[in-house]
Amino acid sequence: MLLDNKVAIVTGGATLFGRSVVSALVGEGARVMVADIDNAGGAEAVAGHEALATFRQVDITDDAQIADIVTATTSAFGGVDILVNLACSYADDGADSTRDQWLSTLNINLVSMALLGKVVRPVMRTRGGGAIVNLSSISSKVAQTGRWTYPVSKAAIVQLTRSMAMDYAEDGIRVNSVSPGWTWSAIMDSLTSGDRVKTDRVAAPFHLTKRVGDPAEVARVIAFLASDQASVVTGADWAADGGYSAMGPEQAAAAIPLLTE
Repeated sequence: MLLDNKVAIVTGGATLFGRSVVSALVGEGARVMVADIDNAGGAEAVAGHEALATFRQVDITDDAQIADIVTATTSAFGGVDILVNLACSYADDGADSTRDQWLSTLNINLVSMALLGKVVRPVMRTRGGGAIVNLSSISSKVAQTGRWTYPVSKAAIVQLTRSMAMDYAEDGIRVNSVSPGWTWSAIMDSLTSGDRVKTDRVAAPFHLTKRVGDPAEVARVIAFLASDQASVVTGADWAADGGYSAMGPEQAAAAIPLLTE
């Protein structure tokens, strides 16, 4: 198993996406602390994995609770080898976003990642190193109509990842980010009333795979980056986006032949 005898903290693990990540890590042998503000979702995330996963309610914007989750994980499992930062806010009204929305989004999506890394760093150091995986997005690289706070925070996460990788390397800690494309999530489920076929149809022109990604597919990338199999990988942003970022405005259509019509 990729993560046998490893201990992981997963923030945002109560979400639909987060549950897939928890399952992937547990499936590779890791013991997992699920940290999320959602009690009900957290219980679902660890259901069926009780021998290897536990849930603790955490507000990651509270420094005391950040310190507590690291302490609790160390007490429960003996240390921390992996931090997966998934917790995220989607409060985004584009150009009309308020100061509170800006500050809240950056606090949850960006600042909390940095502070979790700060707290977990000395714990990982005592175990000879570790791996941190931050969740970014294709939104970090392109403009999207009506979206400001979310993409800005995701772009900042890519830079934060580089900075963390640089300064944590001396402790044997690798830091990478993953940027998914459209991925089946609670938001898509809600917007389409659970219509995965419709979601794939809308996503098809923007992805070389002609569909949205599945959370389990992205989770496998995260599990790999957290493992010793990725020992040479640090400071990198991995696209897990079905080819979204490989395409330009012409998408996958044969545009040049249109000139001869």
